[in-house]
Amino acid sequence: MSLNNKRYLLYIAQNYAYAMLRPLQEAILARGDEACWFLEGDEVDPSFLKASERQLKTVSEVKAWMPDAVLVPGNVVPSFIPGVKVGVFHGFNAGKVNRRGRQDHFEIRDCFDLYCTQGPDTTLPFIELAKKNATFKVAETGWAMLDPMYKQGADNPYYIEGDKRPTVLFCSTFSRNLSCADIVYDQIKAMSCKGNWRWLVQFHPKMSPEIIEKYKALQNENLTFIETDNVLPLLQSADVMLCDTSSVLLMFLLQGKPVVTFRNQNPSSHLLNVEKLDEIEPAIEKALSRPAELIAQIESYCEQIHPYRDGLSSERVLAAVDSMIDNGTADLKVKPANLIRHLKMRKKLGYWKLF
Repeated sequence: MSLNNKRYLLYIAQNYAYAMLRPLQEAILARGDEACWFLEGDEVDPSFLKASERQLKTVSEVKAWMPDAVLVPGNVVPSFIPGVKVGVFHGFNAGKVNRRGRQDHFEIRDCFDLYCTQGPDTTLPFIELAKKNATFKVAETGWAMLDPMYKQGADNPYYIEGDKRPTVLFCSTFSRNLSCADIVYDQIKAMSCKGNWRWLVQFHPKMSPEIIEKYKALQNENLTFIETDNVLPLLQSADVMLCDTSSVLLMFLLQGKPVVTFRNQNPSSHLLNVEKLDEIEPAIEKALSRPAELIAQIESYCEQIHPYRDGLSSERVLAAVDSMIDNGTADLKVKPANLIRHLKMRKKLGYWKLF
């Protein structure tokens, strides 16, 4: 390989992050550059790595490899990992408010040099935060994870030949104060027994194990519980989604498909939000009819959150990252130390060397 090749570390801490970074890995390798994976903690399963993918197992190996940039779909990355730190997000802004009373999507944790935002509604707030903090830059690129959704893919494993019934996908966030999974269980059980719709159920990996087992036990000829590290085929296979305040609903909307939400924290005109259990089934029926006004509201909303439909967000991310690699970060202010966070990261990774 040429000495001019760039090296990109794919830094993940959850299984769902594999699918978020693989489009970037594909774009990196396609242009002759190098990519390696680093798996942080015990919540990410190394068995999801493909035989062709390279893994660095220790911080010392990462330091020896010397990545030019670190691509992170999570919230934090250690300062002692070399390379430009790039936040590429693990979801859209679903409006979740954290314990500090702030929107979690816009919480600055003093880890990143560059944020690659998904669309105008997140770019503009991050630009204001960049002006205030002066410790990072912002580039609107679109979300690389969605690139495969806009390209012709392989056969979908969730289609069933000959089954013409509408498919409803139920997803729910793991946050206890926002999740509807336990509340709507009886309604979903009753609706799935009717058999007029096909149900697919998929939860965030941090969902309560008790709730996961409850839904697994509910499986029948009309309802299937799915565990996967790649939700895109699931999203493509469904006609309507039932959800709460999980950011996965925004990915579903980007296909121009309706979403029914139960007690959404930020109900808006692009959603069919209901507050009562007996309103869920009529709302799904309405969503399946694809009302013209609702579809128009969805399209308008999608232009704000992710206007890129060309499947080339990975290339835009890499262009923004390369610009920062080439120009350096000397014009950015030094980030706050956040000693407690970095000590926790060192303990988690078992790394205590100064250099």
